[in-house]
Amino acid sequence: MHAGLLHKRDDEDHLKEMKEQNYKAIDMVILNLYPFEQTVQKKGVSEEEIIENIDIGGPTMLRAAAKAYRYVAIVTDPSQYANIMDELEENTGSISFRTRQNLARQAFCRVSQYDNAISNYFNCMGETESEGDFPASININVAKVNDLRYGENPHQKAALYKDPGTTLPSLTKAEVLSGKALSYNNYTDLEAVLSMVMDFQKPFAVVVKHQNPCGAAEADSLEEAYRLALDADPISAYGSIIGLNKPVDMDTALRLHETQFVECILAPDYDEGVVEKMKKKKARRILRLPQILKGYPGKFLQYSFIKGGLLAMDPDLHEVKKEDLKIVTEVQPTEDQIESLLFAFKVVKHIKSNAILLVQGKQTVGVGCGQTSRVDAAVLATMKAKERARGSCLASDAFFPMRDGVDAAAKAGVKAIIQPGGSKRDEEAIQAANEHEIAMVFTGIRHFKH
Repeated sequence: MHAGLLHKRDDEDHLKEMKEQNYKAIDMVILNLYPFEQTVQKKGVSEEEIIENIDIGGPTMLRAAAKAYRYVAIVTDPSQYANIMDELEENTGSISFRTRQNLARQAFCRVSQYDNAISNYFNCMGETESEGDFPASININVAKVNDLRYGENPHQKAALYKDPGTTLPSLTKAEVLSGKALSYNNYTDLEAVLSMVMDFQKPFAVVVKHQNPCGAAEADSLEEAYRLALDADPISAYGSIIGLNKPVDMDTALRLHETQFVECILAPDYDEGVVEKMKKKKARRILRLPQILKGYPGKFLQYSFIKGGLLAMDPDLHEVKKEDLKIVTEVQPTEDQIESLLFAFKVVKHIKSNAILLVQGKQTVGVGCGQTSRVDAAVLATMKAKERARGSCLASDAFFPMRDGVDAAAKAGVKAIIQPGGSKRDEEAIQAANEHEIAMVFTGIRHFKH
């Protein structure tokens, strides 16, 4: 079989041997690999079934046919069939050199993706060389989904790619139920939304602009959570991305429909009749991603690309609990304040650093994000909160290196603060809190998001 693929049609020695061995030339291979990527994503799949779906002979034949593209057409995906059939009919049963070359390119990409999915499965199924080590190499091979209208700005080109083998909740798996095509900026904002909604179990809603939450809330119902999230900063919410962690009911849909201008809505599902109601605003994109309800499947790495390489780290999935808190001030936080502080610290993890967040109950009321000075972030958060800063709880993604941030919070009327602690000047911040009769707790965990 491999001789039939690999022999050179213009080499007399090859042709002579083919004739002597009674081998036949193979001019086209149509090959679908075992569905390994689909198998690893099946719920409750056994390791035995996964291993059985590692194709051995298929990739070997695929490579051989692709290597011989000067003579052989290698077809690796049903989406190629229609064009191949058209060309065969137009050219009396032959395939052009350019098409064969293009098919070979796609074939080598396909087998590379396949091997990458297998490699990543084994990288994630257990510990590496020693506990805590990262893999010696990371294989990333993604397939193009489509071109986007443009990138962050109109003069930049952009495209969307997906990892066919990923088991993570991914926007590439989201179903767009209504609205125009998504843009590059939509995807980056939606990624921020997805990360946030995955962190909460009770009904939760978030309003995101430029990858930062301008409003977020947790409540007994999804409709109430969205009402509070929108009310946190309705001016900034114009043209926002909405994230919801529960299926959207009609009450929530009606409130969403009233919102003036929303770019996208992401939720795990929608009750009957909800999508039809929200479709009436034609430009609004409505996305469904059921994997939101399932949570993360297990161990995975988070990547940031740099020129000529990438950075890899464990994702920040740490959740601070009540028993982790260290009360460091004379004033003790109340039980309600502790609940608010824990909620605030979970949200502040998703805000660009330096980050300061003010909350009332489990509703954000002021966000200070992406500042080069922590005191500036505190001033910005209190400015956004206005009168709602009085009596609020404050979360800081990192420690206060000096007392000025505490002083700014006190001036606005903040009554409780949660922060990591760990600064050489912690005592200054504690002393300031005591002077202002503010309760302060340390977590021992930092949540930088650059």
